[in-house]
Amino acid sequence: MDLYGFFRSSASYRLRIALNLKGLDRTEHSVHLRRGGGEQYSPEFRKLNPQELVPVLVDDGLTLTQSMAILEYLEERYPEVPLLPKGLGPRAEVRKLAQAIACDIHPINNLRVLQYLTGPAGLSEEDKNNWILHWVGIGFRALETELARSDMRGDYCVGDSPTIADCCLIPQIFNARRFGLDMSAYPTLVKIENTCAALGAFQDAHPSKQDDAE
Repeated sequence: MDLYGFFRSSASYRLRIALNLKGLDRTEHSVHLRRGGGEQYSPEFRKLNPQELVPVLVDDGLTLTQSMAILEYLEERYPEVPLLPKGLGPRAEVRKLAQAIACDIHPINNLRVLQYLTGPAGLSEEDKNNWILHWVGIGFRALETELARSDMRGDYCVGDSPTIADCCLIPQIFNARRFGLDMSAYPTLVKIENTCAALGAFQDAHPSKQDDAE
């Protein structure tokens, strides 16, 4: 199994967490998103993923892209440590929370969007940071409300075992803190963050622990 990613990519981060939770070994390959104008744009990487995005997982002859699709693949291919709970309702809840992060919060704060803002769109660094805090704040307020009132929440987003939702939440909180978002307004998210931080699978997936960390 080979994982192509970048230490600070939240989509790569969520896959590292999932792979660690499932105890799956892999060889990791760094695709530096800034060096030399971005290694994701190289002809070699474009052969792996024409979208020029990380992560890419190569497993058992399959080349897989898009982190949410990969998470579902891992769940089906390696079900021994489940990251989806039993029951239609809880499983739908996990997917709802994960997609709120991966489809609504993350994309408009992704690197290529931010580079466009400070490039062709002509925004300043301050404007870019305000953009990030605005959209992450909107998303986190909704997540905080959802999770605070949820009767499915346990120690983690859904239940008392980590799920795909937690794999998505923790990298997004890391990014929020990196750009200076005040997390005191989101006590439920912080409580889940602290629970996850006690697990080695989350600790070892942290960007600071990666070989390509700067």
